[in-house]
Amino acid sequence: MGENKPANKAVLDWVHEVELLTQPENVFWCDGSEAENDYLLGEGCRQGVLLKLNQEKKPGCYLHRSNPNDVARVEQFTLICAPTKEEAGPTNNWAEPATMYGKLHGMLKGAMRGRTMYVVPYIMGPPESPLAKIGFEITDSIYVVLSMRIMTRMGAQASARLGEKPDAEFNRGVHSLLDINPERRFICHFPQDNTIISVGSGYGGNVLLSKKCLALRIASYLAKKQGWLAEHMLILGVESPDGKKHYVAAAFPSACGKTNFAMLIPPPHFAGWKITTVGDDIAWMQIGRDGRLYAVNPENGYFGVVPGTSYKSNANAMRSIERDTLFTNVALTSDGDVWWEGKDGDPPAAAIDWRGRPWTPASKEKAAHPNSRFAVPMRNNPVLDPEVDDPAGVPISALIFGGRRSNTMPLVFQAADWNHGVYVGATMASETTAAATGAVGQVRRDPMAMLPFCGYNIGDYFRHWLKTGPRLTNPPLIFHVNWFRKDAAGKFLWPGFGDNMRVLQWIIDRCAGRGGAGESPIGSVPRPEDLDLAGLEGVSPEMMRALLAVNPDEWARELAGQGIFFESLQPYVPEELLDEHRELAGRLGR
Repeated sequence: MGENKPANKAVLDWVHEVELLTQPENVFWCDGSEAENDYLLGEGCRQGVLLKLNQEKKPGCYLHRSNPNDVARVEQFTLICAPTKEEAGPTNNWAEPATMYGKLHGMLKGAMRGRTMYVVPYIMGPPESPLAKIGFEITDSIYVVLSMRIMTRMGAQASARLGEKPDAEFNRGVHSLLDINPERRFICHFPQDNTIISVGSGYGGNVLLSKKCLALRIASYLAKKQGWLAEHMLILGVESPDGKKHYVAAAFPSACGKTNFAMLIPPPHFAGWKITTVGDDIAWMQIGRDGRLYAVNPENGYFGVVPGTSYKSNANAMRSIERDTLFTNVALTSDGDVWWEGKDGDPPAAAIDWRGRPWTPASKEKAAHPNSRFAVPMRNNPVLDPEVDDPAGVPISALIFGGRRSNTMPLVFQAADWNHGVYVGATMASETTAAATGAVGQVRRDPMAMLPFCGYNIGDYFRHWLKTGPRLTNPPLIFHVNWFRKDAAGKFLWPGFGDNMRVLQWIIDRCAGRGGAGESPIGSVPRPEDLDLAGLEGVSPEMMRALLAVNPDEWARELAGQGIFFESLQPYVPEELLDEHRELAGRLGR
């Protein structure tokens, strides 16, 4: 335990360099074993980094509280350090690599004095997959080590897979808490070097360097170079009562029900249908020998938002987090359990809030932080797909884009072809919520849900998508969904959750060459009779017509908004997408 050094000299030399720079008291090489995990959990509790929960109620579960100034991703301090600003593109914060290396090395000098430096080897993706990537994260945070053990295939297998080749590809990740000062907080990506350096934060999204940093920002750059796709997408399996199975991948911005959809439970009317989860957040996709798109989930766990999670909203997530879960910034009840807003049942009479302060239902502030999290092994998921470890991945029949829109976007529509589908993804948007920004209803464009995560120029990212289509002899169909359309009184028209199965069934029918639709200027939209609405409660025929409506005035505003967004990205928008915009305007008579 703690002595699992790899045989690769390049790794050993790099770790030694970081050790000389940061000057830790000791160096701990992680092996991913149960004994090591037990030791680190005990050490985390002794240091006050973790609180052990009631093991009868929550076996194997622990609570972590982050610094109140350190509770979310910090996009303004997240930098792409490509050689030129143009390579980073108009949607990323850029810094010149040599300058940033100098600044970060200055901050890291002696930063681990009196601390343990943990070296965490890990694999992203099924170990035998051609898409699998190996990384090493150096960190001075036990919370990071324990989280990485949940979220990745961490330990000796990563070092063994890397082997001794001096030119073997691996991601170099360095993280130090420093003093958790927001003014000394940077999350820096060096795509050309396959390197990530994160300082000044302890929050998961900023410091679990395997996740958004490697699996999306660095991986998207590698994917463009190597001819595959790294996407912010869930992957789910849909099996019909007759045993036929399809897989879909879906991209939703935050607060759009991504994890709920990945673990969807069909309503009683759909007896015999099964939904299985391959992944809830990230998809790496490559073209198979049969010309189809195949996807793997690079992660080994789920890092989900807790508030609002309940047996009503996501029973499979609730079952998953009953054991072996690391909770961050939720409330602690008097009997050693956890609580958050939106959990089933009544609030506790008294609790300790996410800051460690007494809380009652009369308190003005929330007991759990709105961005509080759970990290849980994907093996806990009762509907985990049996093919989750297939090195080749699962074949994707449909790609789904979606956002939170109170009007304009119908419940579901199908793009006409690949280029039109890329356009739909490139222009997708969500309305902001008060919890996120303090401003309600502003339309924020988030292409492919990748705006904060694309590690290079977004225009080149669009081009990469456009070039991928012609390489597919059997491309997935592309759809857009919107569960959040409202009536004039501001009430949701669609119940969502399990009833989203009705939309998913139509999508699968379309992939199988079945399923009717009406044609509209924006694509193929199902008519009410094309959807299986049997047993659907609380949705009148008038509401269904409103859900599927394509309103010309609303779409005139949408067209203008898409045009403004493209203008903000110029001169990088591919001509094919500008053509799609012009053609949509023509179909709308604008």
